[in-house]
Amino acid sequence: MNYTESVEYIHSLLQFGIKPGLERISMLLSSLGNPQEKIKTVHIAGTNGKGSTSTHIANILSEAGYKTGLYTSPYVLSFCERIQIDGQLISENALAGATTRVREEIEKLNEKGIVITEFEAITAAAFLCFYELGCDYAVVEVGLGGRFDATNVLTRPKVSVITSISLDHTKILGDTLQQIAFEKCGIIKDEVPVITSENQKSEVLAVIEKTAKERNSNLVIAKPKNSNIISDKLGETVFEYDGESYTLHLNGEHQIENAVNAIETAKLLGISKEHIKAGLTKTRMLARMEIIGTDPLIIRDGGHNEGCAEALRNFLLRYNIKNIKMLVGLMADKDTEKYLSILCPLCDSVTACTPSNPRAESAENLALTAKKYCKSSSAVSNPKEAYSQILNSANKNDTVLICGSFYLMSDIFLK
Repeated sequence: MNYTESVEYIHSLLQFGIKPGLERISMLLSSLGNPQEKIKTVHIAGTNGKGSTSTHIANILSEAGYKTGLYTSPYVLSFCERIQIDGQLISENALAGATTRVREEIEKLNEKGIVITEFEAITAAAFLCFYELGCDYAVVEVGLGGRFDATNVLTRPKVSVITSISLDHTKILGDTLQQIAFEKCGIIKDEVPVITSENQKSEVLAVIEKTAKERNSNLVIAKPKNSNIISDKLGETVFEYDGESYTLHLNGEHQIENAVNAIETAKLLGISKEHIKAGLTKTRMLARMEIIGTDPLIIRDGGHNEGCAEALRNFLLRYNIKNIKMLVGLMADKDTEKYLSILCPLCDSVTACTPSNPRAESAENLALTAKKYCKSSSAVSNPKEAYSQILNSANKNDTVLICGSFYLMSDIFLK
């Protein structure tokens, strides 16, 4: 298969849905020689901050001279964003080659009545790429939950990291913070150290502490509250932590917590302060409170749950960002009203659209909900058309905010 055929094949597996469990992915990886067991790994779970924390850690390891793979989801502009090596997207040829081999094994399993999901297939392809391209480390972000996530075939990571936990995917993971924390803690392995933040809610931290004790895992509590912001402006935050200053180019105060989690992880791995600083400074991410235009100010932010909405609201208030024309698209299985109730009051107008995903909430329903919190709310179903209309109506003093599902980001910006 070529690259286009490979991506189409992977997407075709979405028809089999989400099926938590490790038996299928274990059989698939076994047929490929268990490449995940032949490299060092860092495993990261959480509700929010997984992508940023994973990218920080991968960049730090690369700066320290390790050839480092990074496996994350979702993507904005290219499917290859999900698999990176030393900050570079995997080549289309490498992805196609790995996917072709994975498909061969999937078809053999299909003959035995074993059905592989989309996430299992791309996870197997990622591990195969990292091993065959000679990675020293792979930093692996959990897809959903932790305990039964396909990435949890990692039996001996060097470190496990649990980022901020809040309510999300409640139909699968449970409808309380304790239940969700229990699922995330599935990545904690016997005698493998685990990092988390003091900012976790008390009931979440209690579950993490209990699990770490049961598994004789050294629990390191990162302390972002001990950090001090030295300077702060759009596109650059300088903060002090543990006597050292660090520079971030990710927007939002919450990024300090993600960075501190990465710092503590790197310390456990024996990385020098110089390499930690260089890695953090290097981190850039698509659609994470990302500034993509200045006249007018254009911000895009992928995130769909309450925690994401609160972080985005805090960012807008912190930098006194006003005259906001919001374009939003969300999935129907999310708490859309909670998300909109947090952000819409800050906006002059809200335009709802329908991302191209079967799970998407309709633009009309989103607009009706948004109208409770912002009177100037309307529906334009097509994301590209909605974005074009907002840009044409915006003046240089306005802010265009594109937010919600990553599917929306891809609909608008993927060429």
